Amino acid sequence: MTAPIALIGALDEEIQAYLDQLSHTKTTHWNALTFYEGTLFGQSVVLVKCGVGKVFASLVTQKLIDAFQPKAIVFTGVAGALNPSYEVGDIVVAVDCVQHDLNTIALGIPRGQVPYTNYRFFETDVQLRALALSAKIEHTLHSGRIVTGDQFLTQKELHDYRYLTTELAGDAVEMEGAAVGFVCAVNAVPFLLIRTISDKADDEAGHSYTEFLPVVAHNSVVVIQQLFNGL
Repeated sequence: MTAPIALIGALDEEIQAYLDQLSHTKTTHWNALTFYEGTLFGQSVVLVKCGVGKVFASLVTQKLIDAFQPKAIVFTGVAGALNPSYEVGDIVVAVDCVQHDLNTIALGIPRGQVPYTNYRFFETDVQLRALALSAKIEHTLHSGRIVTGDQFLTQKELHDYRYLTTELAGDAVEMEGAAVGFVCAVNAVPFLLIRTISDKADDEAGHSYTEFLPVVAHNSVVVIQQLFNGL
């Protein structure tokens, strides 16, 4: 049996477009989670909504690896823009990602580095990234660094989070990606992170996120389809 590609989103809106096109073969329940196994764009996949935040993302990623032995894990969803050139609807394919809220600087350890390890920036898989970046889409496609933390940030908070762009050189901010990347790195599973910009992490972020989430969450579907077609 061919190992599947695992596809994760944090919210219902972030996986619904894939569920609509999935040829279901099996549904598995674990606690409050539902895993959908089937065929998507010609590839064997397992699809799951993990929930919001790093803890949910980590435990679901490990469960996926243990139960389904995926050949790769792709996380898809929305993010806030930090790079001023990014617009709502643009798609970011992560080169790497980092936990921006992991801070042991007082111990002489760089921000985002897991203490007493070499884990800091989690790189995405080169082949998967190249295939995603070759997609032909209507919106602008970027490659960049995504920073992850358990906060939804707006301009009001960004005054205290300037290190996201100065120290960490972040292009977009969200709440799950680096946690998935960390688990994949430990398990040596290829990983890709794709985010559509839903807001600009400014004073209108909450409104923009609520308004545009159902629309922009679909924007990465074309990238995923072309990625899968290239495998």
